[in-house]
Amino acid sequence: MNNQDQFSRHTRLPYFGPEGQKKIEQARVFIVGAGGLGSPAATYLAAAGVGTLGLADNDTVEPSNLPRQILHSPATVGELKTESAEKRLRQLHPDLKLDIYSERLKADNIAGIIRKYDLVIDGSDNFGTKFLLNDACVMNNIPLIHAGVLRYTGQIMTIIPSNPPDRRAGSQLAISNPQWASACYRCIFPEPPPANSVPTCQEAGILNTVAGIIGLVQATEAVKIIIGAGKPLVNKLLIFDALEMNFRTIEIQRNKNCPVCSKNAVIKKLTDCDSASLECR
Repeated sequence: MNNQDQFSRHTRLPYFGPEGQKKIEQARVFIVGAGGLGSPAATYLAAAGVGTLGLADNDTVEPSNLPRQILHSPATVGELKTESAEKRLRQLHPDLKLDIYSERLKADNIAGIIRKYDLVIDGSDNFGTKFLLNDACVMNNIPLIHAGVLRYTGQIMTIIPSNPPDRRAGSQLAISNPQWASACYRCIFPEPPPANSVPTCQEAGILNTVAGIIGLVQATEAVKIIIGAGKPLVNKLLIFDALEMNFRTIEIQRNKNCPVCSKNAVIKKLTDCDSASLECR
């Protein structure tokens, strides 16, 4: 297939053009979770022509995953989600460089993994991983697109550390606007919630389309950051309510006493979180 034809609707866009598509092809995106958020994000980024995708998940496909985890099918139930996802993503983008991590991210391995990528998409299903991702990305100056979903609602925010990632060795990104340096996850939520204080997806349920919508917003944020177009959701928390069909944005600010991203940071070493609370994906 002729790449010029395949991506012609992109290259005709203002702020995109052939130069933007080249940036997409050179980009390296790491997606944590091949579930309800990671599935649409990975699907659309692969279809957009992202050159390198990293995908981490240590779970297997279950029947209850299928309504929202569109990378998988009844034929792949019982397989590792990473293996199931690989089949679908290679159909969309045969030239995709796909790095598979069928392991749990922990304090002792996460930094070495994320340093290979330009930005990270959080499609994880537990608070421990979300806090670990935030801390690791802040400490390593890597943009992070956080999201979570539950029942009929979802939230998303983009975190760009204070040190622009175009100054990080090897990064393909050209983030030059210093105003993009943003609040991090811990600026809003300094500590994980107590175990079992937030209902799980199994307990509370999740509308499949909510995960799809939020996952696609994450993919859109990633594309915008890669090509340098528009304004990312920095210092903003976007909240989606499917029952009201309403998007609202809450302005947030960096916490001058944030335990990880402030000048007064007290968290300077990555540690694993013991919280058993789960969010849906």
